[in-house]
Amino acid sequence: MSEAPEIRTTERLPVSVLTGFLGSGKTTLLKHLLTQPGLDKVAVIVNEFGEIGLDHTLIESSSEGVVLLNSGCLCCTVRGDLIDTMRNLFLKRVRGEVPEFDRVVIETTGLADPAPILHTLMTDPLVAARFRLDGVVTTVDAVHGTSQLDAQPEPVKQAAVADRIVLTKTDIAEPKAVETLVERLRRLNPAAPIEYATLGKIDPRKLMDCGLYDPKTKTADVAKWLNEEAYASERDHDHHHHDHDHDDHDHDHHDHAHLDVNRHDDHIRAFCLSFDRPFQWAEIAEALDLFAQTHGPNLLRVKGILNVVESPKPIVVHGVQHLFHPPATLSAWPPGDDKRSRLVFITRDLDKEYVEKSLDALFKSHAPA
Repeated sequence: MSEAPEIRTTERLPVSVLTGFLGSGKTTLLKHLLTQPGLDKVAVIVNEFGEIGLDHTLIESSSEGVVLLNSGCLCCTVRGDLIDTMRNLFLKRVRGEVPEFDRVVIETTGLADPAPILHTLMTDPLVAARFRLDGVVTTVDAVHGTSQLDAQPEPVKQAAVADRIVLTKTDIAEPKAVETLVERLRRLNPAAPIEYATLGKIDPRKLMDCGLYDPKTKTADVAKWLNEEAYASERDHDHHHHDHDHDDHDHDHHDHAHLDVNRHDDHIRAFCLSFDRPFQWAEIAEALDLFAQTHGPNLLRVKGILNVVESPKPIVVHGVQHLFHPPATLSAWPPGDDKRSRLVFITRDLDKEYVEKSLDALFKSHAPA
C-alpha cells in the first residue's frame, strides 16, 4: 500500500453492489427500487436487460446500451468489461448524453462472486477516482435460503461479505424456518443488518448509504462502518467442532452426498482485531500486503482504521482478497474515539488466533530499525 492521500468524499459517486443467489429476489427488489422517487438519479449496471425483465411502461427511451426510465433512472448493460462500462457511463454523464446520476447500482448474476466487482472499484485508477463503494447488498430467499446455504459455497460467501442482507419471500415462508435462517445469517455475518422485503418492497434508505461516509454530514461514520461490537458479541464466531487446515482450502465443496448442515458456514470467520500502540506506516502496510498476498483467496474482506506514527489523522484501509484499496486519510479522528487501530476480517479457513499470530510475526519482521 502506498502513502495515504487525504480523502475526498463528495467527488466520487457511491456504488452499491446488489448480489444474491439464483431466485433470491434481486430482480423483484431492483424493479421496486427503480420506481422509488428518492432514487430518480440512479444508474443501474446489469448483465442483461432480460434478467431484469423491465416493464415496458417504465421505459421512456432507449438507445444503444442505455435505457432511460420514466422515473429518471437509467440502466445500461455490461458490454464486455465492467471497467469500460463504468468509464463510458461516466463520460456520457459528463457530456450530457445521459441524465446526471448521483448513484450507481451494479446487479450481479446469481452465481457471481462479488469480489471481482469490488476489485474493479479498487484498482482501476479512472474508476476509483470517480466512484466509491457504498456497500454490498445481498438478497437471501427465506423459503430456499437454508437449503442453498447447505448446498452451495457461493450464497454463503455472498452473505458473508454483505454490508446489508435482505431477506425475501418471508410472507410465504414458515416463521420458524425464517427465525432459524436469521440466526444462521447473524452467525455468518454478525455486523450486517438484516432487512425484510415483501414482493421486493423495501425502504431504499435501508439499503443505501451503508458505507463509511454519511452523505448528510459529508464525514466518515467509522463506528457504523466497522460495527466492531457485533463481532465481539459473537465470541469470535468460532466453531470448535470443525477441524481447520490452513493449507487445505478446498474441503471438497462439490461433494454434496455427505454434506453436513452448516458445512460451508463452518469455513467462514468474522472478527475484529484491535491494537493499542501506533504503527509505523511501513510496518503495517507491508505486513497487511504480505498477508493478503499469502492468503488472498481466503481473505474475503478486510476493513479498518489505523493509528500511524506519521499521521495525526486516522488512515482507512479496505481490502478484498489479495487487493487493498489505496488507503485514505480521514480529516480527523471521530469525536470520542479512543484512537486504537481496528481491523475487521471476514475470512475463509483462517481463524482469529491464526490471523493474530501471523500479523504479530509480520509486524516483528517488518518493524523499522
